[in-house]
This record gives sequence, structure tokens and C-alpha cells, in this order.
Amino acid sequence: MTDITLLNAKFETSGKLTTNVSLTAEDINVPVVHQVVKAILAGKRQGNACTKTRGQVSGGGAKPFKQKGTGRARQGSTRSSLMVGGGTAFGPKPRSYDQKVNKKVANKAIQSVLADKLQAGKLTVVESLESTGKTKEMFSTLNGKGLLPALVVTQDKNSSALRAVKNLQWGTGMAVEGFSVYEAVKYENLVIEKAALEALLNRLG
Repeated sequence: MTDITLLNAKFETSGKLTTNVSLTAEDINVPVVHQVVKAILAGKRQGNACTKTRGQVSGGGAKPFKQKGTGRARQGSTRSSLMVGGGTAFGPKPRSYDQKVNKKVANKAIQSVLADKLQAGKLTVVESLESTGKTKEMFSTLNGKGLLPALVVTQDKNSSALRAVKNLQWGTGMAVEGFSVYEAVKYENLVIEKAALEALLNRLG
């Protein structure tokens, strides 16, 4: 059982949220978080690097010079990797850098991040984030409460609060369905709606 302070839309204490998911210091698993963050960053790589092998470089049909008598090493093609303008040996080809992360590992990383934010006093749970969609107003609210830099997580992906944090210099936002461990680690504070947190906790089982 873990009790989390719950705030209203004005960021004033309104009660507590009790969860059966343990979020103590013992639940923080740094190696697991590191593994998931590395997998996320690897997945962002384009993997577009491409070089031509000697078979893909045009030309090179004729023997560049005679076999014997020149004092040079024998060559059969100007497209050899040993020649200027030749193909590349063992060069990079387009590939995927995606790393497989098991569901249990991903969930443990989420639990670790939530536990870390809670123990550090950097987890802010709000009943609902009310916003007009204006970045200036959202900045004023978060900065006034000392919650920047922050990752703002909402239940609804079309929330006006997400539109408001889109241009924040020291923050970003996302819906809970796309919750990213990397973004949570990247920003000091985690501001999350009650419904969004409950959805994450339900995912943890």
C-alpha cells in the first residue's frame, strides 16, 4: 500500500490516492531503467548509413595494369577496396537498431521511475489539468509551483493541457498511452493526472 498526495486543479492538497502497487525506495531498479532507456534511444536511430561494395561501384572492368613487371602489388580491378575510388569493405548498410524489451522489464522500469519520483518528492498528482491551451498560462502555473522542468502526462491525448506544454522550453507533455520512461527520466518533475496515474498503475498490475 502506498499513499500519494492528491492535488486539485489549483494545485492545492485535496486528499490522498492509495495504491496497492509498491513505490518504495526498494522498488527502484536502476539497471532496468538504464536498459529500457537505452532501448528507447536505440529505437530512435534511423539506421540509414549505407556504403557501396566493390560490386556496386561502377567501372573497374579492365585490369588496371599488367600482372608483372611494375613492381606494384597485383590488381584485378580499380574498384577494389585497396584502390582509390574503390568499394568499401564491410561498410555499414541500412539496418534496424530496435532492441526487444520484455513487458515485465518495461513495467518494472515504469514502477522504478514512479517510485524514484515519489521518494524524491518530484511526483505531482493532479485530479485534472485545466488549461486554456495557452503556453504562457501553463508556464506561469508550473513555474509558480516550482515544477519546471517537467513532464506533463494526461489521460486524454487531445487535452488542451498537452497543447499548452507543447512549446514549453523546460518541459513536454504526452498522453498516458504513450508514456515514455526516457522522457520521465529526462525531466526532473513528473506532473500527472489522477486518471493517467491510475492507468499506469493498472498496467503494472
